[in-house]
Amino acid sequence: MASRPRSTQPSLLDWTAPEPTIRFPDDKVRAASIGAKICRGVSVAMTESEFSRDQIAARMSDFLGQRISRNVLDAYSSEAREDHVINVVRYIALIHATSDRRLLEMLAEMFGWCVVERRHLHLIELAHVQEAEDKLRRQRKTLTRRAKAEGCF
Repeated sequence: MASRPRSTQPSLLDWTAPEPTIRFPDDKVRAASIGAKICRGVSVAMTESEFSRDQIAARMSDFLGQRISRNVLDAYSSEAREDHVINVVRYIALIHATSDRRLLEMLAEMFGWCVVERRHLHLIELAHVQEAEDKLRRQRKTLTRRAKAEGCF
């Protein structure tokens, strides 16, 4: 009896959903102040980036149309350099240069919000509609029960 050749196609049952990394681990950005937390986030984003700090500086410079040096990035990532806090325009350029969504998520978390890809907005809106429908359904059942108890039906 001839054996069947093994398929190189992975089994659907072996597939697992990837774990999205959308925020910095708490231990990497824990700090005593907002400024220090942002410094740590900037540092982690640059350290874990596929680009070197020189490349990040060049990408930020191209994005902004102004020169950003590696030394400036080093200052932004240093908690000891309290006089060099990154401004919002350069923070946006850093997000662009590193493509690190966690930088944006870190800011949103401070307000109890989260960053969601635009393609998921319809699903979120659908969930809100479903929640409203469920609430109305429960309210209708409660009112129907009360009306029956009072002999209205």
